[in-house]
Amino acid sequence: MTTSATVDPHANDAAPYAGGDPYADYRAFGDATGFDHLVDLADRRLGAGVVAANDEFFAERENLLVRERAVFDPEHFGHKGKIMDGWETRRRRGTADAPFPAPEDHDWAIVRLGAPGVVRGVIVDTAHFRGNYPQGVSIQAAAVPGAPSVAELLADDVEWEEIVPRAQVRGHAANAFAVTSQRRFTHLRLCQHPDGGIARLRVHGEVVPDPEWLALLGTADLVCVLNGGVYEDASDRFYSSPTQIILPGTSRKMDDGWENRRRRVHGTNDWVRFRLAAQGVIRAVEIDTAYLKGNSAGWIALSGRDGEAGDWFEIIPRTRLQPDTVHRFALASGVVATHVRLDAFPDGGVARMRVHGALTPTGHAHLESRFHQA
Repeated sequence: MTTSATVDPHANDAAPYAGGDPYADYRAFGDATGFDHLVDLADRRLGAGVVAANDEFFAERENLLVRERAVFDPEHFGHKGKIMDGWETRRRRGTADAPFPAPEDHDWAIVRLGAPGVVRGVIVDTAHFRGNYPQGVSIQAAAVPGAPSVAELLADDVEWEEIVPRAQVRGHAANAFAVTSQRRFTHLRLCQHPDGGIARLRVHGEVVPDPEWLALLGTADLVCVLNGGVYEDASDRFYSSPTQIILPGTSRKMDDGWENRRRRVHGTNDWVRFRLAAQGVIRAVEIDTAYLKGNSAGWIALSGRDGEAGDWFEIIPRTRLQPDTVHRFALASGVVATHVRLDAFPDGGVARMRVHGALTPTGHAHLESRFHQA
């Protein structure tokens, strides 16, 4: 991080809020295109949480993981001052002779990932923090099994690896940082130097599940992101990410799923492709159109493939769907696959898909190898 006195410390500030749309001058810095399509490992819907922070005087740490964009009300004040939608700490002070904080001073918050995995990139969003954002951030990560307490996470024997070295951030901006570490992590420590506010944190990566846990379960949802399922490609992502189809739990509203735009070219259809956690035997499938009442897919079909170069084969033939309904399909005999493709005819939305089955010995061995490598 540049600390030269010749650099303007306010060069990354945003202009004071001038009224109107609070996001009108919102900025993006860094290249997030290489990772922002990946699942957010710190999604609250996966079980993530901000378990501790050294200071949250102005705004609570839990705001970091709120799914919606940060909101800004210029008239909203409380007894501690301006109320911000993010995590904001008080101003650090030095001494009477040296009133600025020391170079090493910083605030921190510890985030438990909802789905442990390999982090590919992080977005530190300072939306609406224009003159009160941190001058720099750094991020460490650790792999701690089980359900550790805060005291256990802060113990001296926990190995924290720096995955984002201290770097400058911009105010009122989405600051993207690529991560090169290949390790599997369970927790992150977000540090802001020396103090300030951060609106949101997004941790994009690839889930690496515990193969022994899946083996104990026997039958599991092989496409769920918590179990290592991955969205690979889709014909349309206009309204929402197809990753939402394979989130755990049920959708809560219409946009909590995959919805595409209205298709106008006859003879075509929309589709989305997923990679399963590993090779498995599929025994049953669920397709849920919850909250999709006038815009659910009219018909669906499901295909499978075994291996990257395998041929596609039919799992579920083209079948009519009902709006706002859970559809269950029991397969007459299990099918072995590593990938599935859901086709929607001609277009429309799907809230959730479950692909129930069990890992094959080959699939278990592959997952075990990846688990230990990461």
